[in-house]
Amino acid sequence: MLDKNSKIYVAGHHGLVGSAIWNNLKQRGYNNLVGRSHKELDLTDQVAVKAFFDEEQPDAVVLAAAFVGGIMANSLYRADFIMMNMKIQCNVISEAYAHGVKKLLFLGSTCIYPKNAPQPMKEDCLLTSPLEYTNEEYAIAKIAGLKMCESYNLQYGTNYIAVMPTNLYGPNDNFHLENSHVMPAMMRKIYLAKLIHDGEWDKIAIDLDKRPVEGVNGSASRHDVITILQKYGIYDNKVVLWGTGTPLREFLWSEDMADASVHVLLNVDFKDVIGIEKYSSVHYGASTDGAVDRNHSAGRGGAIPSLGEIRNCHINVGTGKELTIRELSELVVKAVGFEGIVEFDASKPDGTMRKLIDVSKLHSLGWTHKVEIEDGVQKLFEWYQDSLK
Repeated sequence: MLDKNSKIYVAGHHGLVGSAIWNNLKQRGYNNLVGRSHKELDLTDQVAVKAFFDEEQPDAVVLAAAFVGGIMANSLYRADFIMMNMKIQCNVISEAYAHGVKKLLFLGSTCIYPKNAPQPMKEDCLLTSPLEYTNEEYAIAKIAGLKMCESYNLQYGTNYIAVMPTNLYGPNDNFHLENSHVMPAMMRKIYLAKLIHDGEWDKIAIDLDKRPVEGVNGSASRHDVITILQKYGIYDNKVVLWGTGTPLREFLWSEDMADASVHVLLNVDFKDVIGIEKYSSVHYGASTDGAVDRNHSAGRGGAIPSLGEIRNCHINVGTGKELTIRELSELVVKAVGFEGIVEFDASKPDGTMRKLIDVSKLHSLGWTHKVEIEDGVQKLFEWYQDSLK
């Protein structure tokens, strides 16, 4: 059990989820937190990661750092998505083990599930059929991460838990049009289309200065601004979005995800996840003096046939509710106060048609979401406006 003085390293603490987890821990009185920006610590650098662990010796690790993006980025940078994420995971998990970290929480994604998985998706549908092609590399990296956690637990008796959040949104979301996810991209496009129609070029300049689009910032000519925005489907009082608008998506407020993550970190152990009482009584190759033998574990599934096959130990984190991309656009239109046209370009890919997760395991472990999508979209737009001040 982690006490209030435990040193907790949050990898990716400036990101959407990492920052929310950091704040959630602070609110609960956990103040001995460690974070490093990407500039301070490149998690793909094995030597640097080892040096960091040597110096800080954390008691627990939250691995919320990842190389992420939407459909376009996933399609363009396939090699980067698998290689960068694998490096980050291998470096952090291996050093956490080498330095005796008591608890590790790995954050994945529900894109780990097959494209045509039965809905809602239970944890057990992992690796049962092919993945969605557009984000295959990212999904494979995340599957490898959760399998690392599972395998270390089974071989070494560690306590590493993997959580798989659904689509997240919230404070500190990424609104850069080149590589953002569906909701922030949609929100920014609709907001800019409204500003163009209203002739509020000063606000457009502020927006582009804050988040330039392909190098075009607020000081660019009006012609250049219009040209670059049209490339991303942003026109005077009109927005063109990718796909048909019919795919169903589930969304979880990032601060809810953080609360779920911290709940799991503080209250859920590997034995709770696999639901096998006798697993906790298995001695992990304990030596005569009671110390754990890190080279051997009697807890290996293969070593104890009575336990059977232990897999799919990860936990889905979501709301268990869904809406179409078109319905999402209507909520965004309402939040922004947009009175123009939203069109869908059916020649562009939809991605997976449905991605609803089963959250019964999470509920059984004592946590349910609080923020509903209607309120969350409004809260996100308010945060976005505040970020431009």
